[in-house]
Amino acid sequence: METRRLQYLYELSRMGSMRGVADLLGTTTSTVSQQIALLARDTGARLLEPEGRGVRLTPAGRRLAEHAESILAAVDAARLDLDPTAEPSGTLRVSGFATAIRTTLMPVIAEFAEHHPRVRIQVLEHEPAEALRQLAVDEIDLALTYDYSLAPDDVGAGIETLPLWSTPWGLGVPTADALHFRSTRASADGTPGAAEVFDAFRDHDWIGNSRNVADETVLRMISSMAGIEPALRHQSDSLDLVEDLVLAGLGVGMLPANRPPRAGITILALHDPEVRLRAFARTRRGRSAWPALALVLDRLRNG
Repeated sequence: METRRLQYLYELSRMGSMRGVADLLGTTTSTVSQQIALLARDTGARLLEPEGRGVRLTPAGRRLAEHAESILAAVDAARLDLDPTAEPSGTLRVSGFATAIRTTLMPVIAEFAEHHPRVRIQVLEHEPAEALRQLAVDEIDLALTYDYSLAPDDVGAGIETLPLWSTPWGLGVPTADALHFRSTRASADGTPGAAEVFDAFRDHDWIGNSRNVADETVLRMISSMAGIEPALRHQSDSLDLVEDLVLAGLGVGMLPANRPPRAGITILALHDPEVRLRAFARTRRGRSAWPALALVLDRLRNG
């Protein structure tokens, strides 16, 4: 069996359609169909059967797809394990969100420039969904992604994950509005819950993320707990711009609780439930043995 044909079958088991596999691997549906047909000939087993206007894997196809995941990972590991003690070298392609690149990756880049000059780190700034897509089709070696405690990522099989760090998020509002909110509940007991905070700003416009649906998922989840429908008037993937919009009185939006203080804006804590952003380093299964990548992952793990 050719491993490339196994790749087509494995991706079909994940994507569920020929079109999905073709889009993922940058080819045509006829090529996907042809390669899986050749794989069926190689194995002597029927791998697909009709389902409506599409196809689905037969029991034999599903079993082979399960084997394919391990086989493809083992092939990758074998390639990378040919010389595991060699001095790290080559181009390491990293895609990730801006905060992780600035705070987590940039110190590693500076260290490698001095101590491991044979490793070139290529940086691509992308939100999690795009970084994971790039990782799935082998366009990058390392994805720096995030999710929220209330909206966990489903990265699927074949991906290895290293947790990096996490930070609580709150609701960024004009300081005058925050003072009014606190004064109106001065006699209330305990810390206000997230739903109570959101309810206090039900009549405000809201700011969402233009590039990651997880932010809106969290926002709408807490809004539903508060019984409100947020008016999402603005979208931005820049935390600085979110703050600018809040300061201009154009809306309220979620921000990291550890943002440097900025005059005129207050970040109200969210509890019950807490909103926590969680950052991860993700790699394809079997790739972490590559010396350059292994060294970066070790630095991230211990940094």
